Amino acid sequence: MLAKLSKRPRIRSCAVRPSGRRCAAAGAVGLALLGTGLAANGPVKPDLDRLYDQKITWSACEGVELPKDMQCGTVTVPLDYAEPGEGTLELALARYRATDGPRGSVVLNFGGPGVSGVQGLAQGRKDFLGLTDDYDVVSFDPRGVGLSSPVSCGTDATSRALEATDGEEMADPREVLRQLREVAAECAKHSGPVLEHIGTVNVARDLDVMRQALGDDKLNYLGFSYGTRLGAVYAARFPEKVGRMALDGVDTLTEPLAEQGLASTRGQQTALENFLTWCTEELACPFGQDARDARKQVVELVHSLDENPVPTDFGYEFTGQDLAGAIGQGLYTKETWPLLQRALAQLMQDGDTSGVEALATGGAAPTAPQRADDPVVDPEDVPPDNVPAALMAVNCADDPDRPDAERLTRDLARLRSEYEEVSPVFGRYRLAQVVLCYGRPKGTDYIREQVKDLDTPKMLLVGTRGDPATPYRWAVETAERIGSPAVVLDNRNEGHTGYGSSECVHRKVDDFLLYGSLPPSGSSCGPGGDDRL
Repeated sequence: MLAKLSKRPRIRSCAVRPSGRRCAAAGAVGLALLGTGLAANGPVKPDLDRLYDQKITWSACEGVELPKDMQCGTVTVPLDYAEPGEGTLELALARYRATDGPRGSVVLNFGGPGVSGVQGLAQGRKDFLGLTDDYDVVSFDPRGVGLSSPVSCGTDATSRALEATDGEEMADPREVLRQLREVAAECAKHSGPVLEHIGTVNVARDLDVMRQALGDDKLNYLGFSYGTRLGAVYAARFPEKVGRMALDGVDTLTEPLAEQGLASTRGQQTALENFLTWCTEELACPFGQDARDARKQVVELVHSLDENPVPTDFGYEFTGQDLAGAIGQGLYTKETWPLLQRALAQLMQDGDTSGVEALATGGAAPTAPQRADDPVVDPEDVPPDNVPAALMAVNCADDPDRPDAERLTRDLARLRSEYEEVSPVFGRYRLAQVVLCYGRPKGTDYIREQVKDLDTPKMLLVGTRGDPATPYRWAVETAERIGSPAVVLDNRNEGHTGYGSSECVHRKVDDFLLYGSLPPSGSSCGPGGDDRL
């Protein structure tokens, strides 16, 4: 457990105001202002000014298998930036000190949304030691994530959505809508006030409070996957505070959530086919040595487990959709392909689900696999469904295209057909994550409308050709949208993001963050880690 933190960092909201209605009303006003972008441009309030004056108290971290040289602390931010006096949140932070006197900090976000920065920094320690030549390397659990007032739906919301959108249930669209509304209500019940104030626009503002508390005039930043969205939003909101910013595995800023899900489904299917091509060249491949036949076997395996789930040691049944989620996790980096191969062999040959279950615990698109047997905080501190609950909450809060009942009823069958045509393995699973936004308040339009034509120092964007989650074209499109500050590095490799798997990408990102050295326009990193122009 983190030093100086209570079991669940509390929301200091409504403590001096007994009326819960007033708090709910304040949250609604805050969301409305964020939706128009007005909150981002309003005057600084005295209560907010007070929070900008805080300093972080760092101390030794307490937790299972935490690195001894990692320090932990907290920073206080408003629950609602429109009404900063109405309550606050405590965000969990961690850092590695610079080896010599630091010239400032570099802040990391590991993506998701929903991935813990404290866990990511602990588990990825060796990847970032080079940056500690000059910087304190800092990460954090964003609001609603990990030890920072974690959100929850009290159950596996994705499984509930899968049940609602299976073939039989879809015959009655009204029943689908009813079940999705129930899930939304359960998420609100179990998450508390923070759920109304979650989303990237608020996290970007948290990031600026954090920058000031760290004592930095400018934000130096490295964001992975969803963390690239956060970095771009910060740059739009605080252009004068941007230092050196590197974005790896670049997210889209414009596509509706349904289109994002479709693109990721397509990327995962491509990654699966590449994995099976590799697998069938190995004698240990459980699918044999024919790649085309292997693709058919995976589809049959998913369908078979949906029809006849396998009992697990944890008292639940492992379905084909559980398998789809686990395979997706195993495809995020090429380094985990051998683990995925062995886990699938265990399942197919012995009916043993332990391997695929271990892969499935990796969370929502982390940049590196997270081991289920290596927790860095007490599991009682964080709800077991926090990662998917936060993923859903942030994506919904960032998307203004909330479908109404009529539209969802009309489009659901078509969407399922489109998703399953793109991937009979991942289609249904990914669609379930998209439709879970139904029943929630409309998301902000700030990202789509305001995050463009930035006036900041140069930024480095990394796109990976074989990325299963954030397709390379998103890096190009985001660079065009950002404008002149963006420099794109083309990573011609497999896997989600490049920093942890390509020595070439790692070196170029570190050179930029440490020395301000940007690769020339048109640069790329080859499959063998070599530089190319």
